[in-house]
Amino acid sequence: MDQNLEKELKRFALQIRIGAVEEFKARGFGHVGGSLSIADALAVLYGTVMNVDPKDPKKEDRDKLVCSKGHAGPAVYAALALKGYFPYEDIKTLNQPGTNFPSHCDRNKTPGVDMTTGSLGQGTSLAVGMALGDKIKGRDCRTYLIVGDGESDEGQVWEAAMFTAAKKVTNLVWLIDNNKKQLDGYVKDIFDTGDFLEKFKAFGFDAVRIDGNDVTQLYDALTKKAEDKPIAIILDTVKGKGVKEVEETMSNHSMTMDDETYDRWLAELNAELDAMA
Repeated sequence: MDQNLEKELKRFALQIRIGAVEEFKARGFGHVGGSLSIADALAVLYGTVMNVDPKDPKKEDRDKLVCSKGHAGPAVYAALALKGYFPYEDIKTLNQPGTNFPSHCDRNKTPGVDMTTGSLGQGTSLAVGMALGDKIKGRDCRTYLIVGDGESDEGQVWEAAMFTAAKKVTNLVWLIDNNKKQLDGYVKDIFDTGDFLEKFKAFGFDAVRIDGNDVTQLYDALTKKAEDKPIAIILDTVKGKGVKEVEETMSNHSMTMDDETYDRWLAELNAELDAMA
């Protein structure tokens, strides 16, 4: 990756984080930690990797995103707004009456959202079906699936993984947001899922583990061509990445804060963005 693209994607990730925090500020609360942890992945996907068109969000041969951890919708909304799917100010109606931006992703409400998610585990099966349908129809496109590590407590995740590998659904790329925490604490303490890398390899994937908050590593992994095995990318991320106070807060899955706190976070992010100018 050249330096200009790297800088552009880092800026995009910061802008996604800023957008998400502005959404939380407007509502007063939200799923902060898991939204911030995937901002870098969304920046690389929507910033360079995915074939999408904001002017034609339902074009048949587009690449698709399924954010199975649907509570990270605010980060997805920020990415889509920055791409021009809808006015940026609209995302500040997050989870308010009549909004098109509910707390969890909803394809019937939000332009650019490819699948409704939020009931944990179900997005994995939906993504498999979408990708398999595209493959059967001969479309040259990919589906990208973001799955939470805590979400992977669900057995449905592993059924979908087995199906993906067994049926060689190689146009589906799995991204596991391994941020180490879930709603009630550390994943290892609640329901230890073990080594994701070894599990996906054993299931029949071409699996790799990377720093999921590093845009260069993300780009290299996401632009890799699938051969006879589907790709799984284990993203070692930090829950709340980008805002030091959130990173250092244990219970950062969903947070309720006052305007002063949100403004402090925004100042931190904007200062980092300005420094990259």
